[in-house]
Amino acid sequence: MIQQYTEADRKRLSELKELVFKSGFADIGFIDSMGRPSIRRVFCTWHRGLKAHLISTNTSSLHVQELMKNEKACLYFENSSQFKGLCLSGKVIVHHEPEYKELLWEEGNEKYYPQGVTDEDYCVLEFVADSGRYYMSLGKGDLTAEELEDGATEFKQYQA
Repeated sequence: MIQQYTEADRKRLSELKELVFKSGFADIGFIDSMGRPSIRRVFCTWHRGLKAHLISTNTSSLHVQELMKNEKACLYFENSSQFKGLCLSGKVIVHHEPEYKELLWEEGNEKYYPQGVTDEDYCVLEFVADSGRYYMSLGKGDLTAEELEDGATEFKQYQA
């Protein structure tokens, strides 16, 4: 069934996309091996609509090690000066495939990954949302899986 959105729905989704695309950073939440919630700030500029997001990071980092054991996570985007926030819930897929690593590789990354794009300590996290909760000028509420699926088929990079 095709969802029929009102003008208010379209405006709300557009404002949320703008928040995500302009953020540059996000906070990824996960559960550690002791069952405690934990959070890390990550660069997050690659998005496929509101549904999926790519993050380059170190395979050896605590959050990646824990996410390989428990894929459940949340991703929080915010603009604190405008008191806007979006918390997406979903799962993380850890990618070591060259196509993901090459897509996110940037000049200067050698500083962190001396062996280059093939460095074993370099990986890409793909966060896939299944729901969300937002707070912004247009109100607060929940996002459904259907609202997150906006037809975007490719990851695009957005610079803050």
